[in-house]
Amino acid sequence: MIDLHVIDSAAQELTRTASDYDSLLEFIGDARFVLLGEATHGTQDFYRERAIITKRLIAEKDFTAVAIEGDWPDAYRINRYVCNQSADQSAQQSLSGFERFPTWMWRNTEVVRFVDWLRTFNDVLSVSMPKVGMFGLDLYSMFTSMDEVLKYLDKVDPKAAGYARARYACFDQFNRNSQLYGHALGSGMISRSCENDVVAQLLALHKLAAKYLEHDGADATDAYFYAQQNARLVKNAEQYYRNMFGSHISSWNMRDRHMTEMLENLDQHISKKHDAPAKIVVWAHNSHLGDARATQMGDQGELNVGQLMRQVYGAQAVLIGFTTHHGYVTAASDWGAPAERKKIRPALPGSYEDVFHQSSYRRFLLPLRANANLHNVLSAQQFLERAIGVIYLPESERHSHYFYARLAEQFDAIIHIDETHALKPLELTSHWVDGDAPETYPEGF
Repeated sequence: MIDLHVIDSAAQELTRTASDYDSLLEFIGDARFVLLGEATHGTQDFYRERAIITKRLIAEKDFTAVAIEGDWPDAYRINRYVCNQSADQSAQQSLSGFERFPTWMWRNTEVVRFVDWLRTFNDVLSVSMPKVGMFGLDLYSMFTSMDEVLKYLDKVDPKAAGYARARYACFDQFNRNSQLYGHALGSGMISRSCENDVVAQLLALHKLAAKYLEHDGADATDAYFYAQQNARLVKNAEQYYRNMFGSHISSWNMRDRHMTEMLENLDQHISKKHDAPAKIVVWAHNSHLGDARATQMGDQGELNVGQLMRQVYGAQAVLIGFTTHHGYVTAASDWGAPAERKKIRPALPGSYEDVFHQSSYRRFLLPLRANANLHNVLSAQQFLERAIGVIYLPESERHSHYFYARLAEQFDAIIHIDETHALKPLELTSHWVDGDAPETYPEGF
């Protein structure tokens, strides 16, 4: 069992004051990538604390971008808004692109507050200072990304747009349903995939890059990069859906390799644009940002963004996870089902969350890499760790939401918030309002 004295001696209490994360920023130092996780996709406290840390990284350490576990074209609409380049009149309107389940992940009150702050921060920057952008890494927007590639080519090269339409027409029979495409291939309903078509389209964009960028300027460069990332997403998404009815690990690895590829290309684009190394904050689930090699999933062959970033960038990538013991969460009971406000069961005995619950503090930062004694204790063996995604099934808690991990090898630091609260969606349904939470549920803290 984990020695509580070791936890208490290393834990730094979070008191909701301006100095809460001073030591964390000092630990981050000159790192260029800070990966901020979440133990659930529906906890208000995790979003709020991530925003606090991110604001400080932007204001005090000159971070230039926030990359999220969201689709590229939907997030780019936010980017245009925060950089004052769109017709959207509000932060909430800039989030309108997130129409795919689970909408509450990004269409929620905490993201609106952060986007408002980022727009204000950018608006008062001097002209010579680069604006801070917000970008997506995920690959579920295959058909929307096709539309964006065609929209770009219609403007800069109508002839090439015609060729692109012919290539993407390979998907026309699937009624803009990515999973239907994968199922048709997996079941043998069709014999030819669209792989060659999407690869050819990405290569065509690469080949004509010089032509499209001949009109010098940041606007042309950004527009081309946006289209290129969309074409890359289509290629990777086609591969993902083509293989999704195979092994779970294969699909997982494809997705995380894609997100890492998008992140690295974003890094190169921003670094070249500003003639200085980019510094990027990443927001995603713990399961994507903690080093998979220290987990049960890694033992089964899974990899993830955190592992891949560590392997390339070493200490330049700082991995920070979040945990909770009990509270409430916004989640669904099945894929595509309505968002509900659900009660989180107390953590299982013997889990990291249970140990943290027994510590002296209800909210604390635990620096793992910076404390040799703590690192040795928490990496000696694997213990249970909880992960809640967009679906929460408390009736099958152990099977559905726990896995074994060596926490000190998985993350560089942990932020534990013992009792947490449900993320508030922008669109409140009766399922959420009447959820398993007391009527005194707070609006803010």
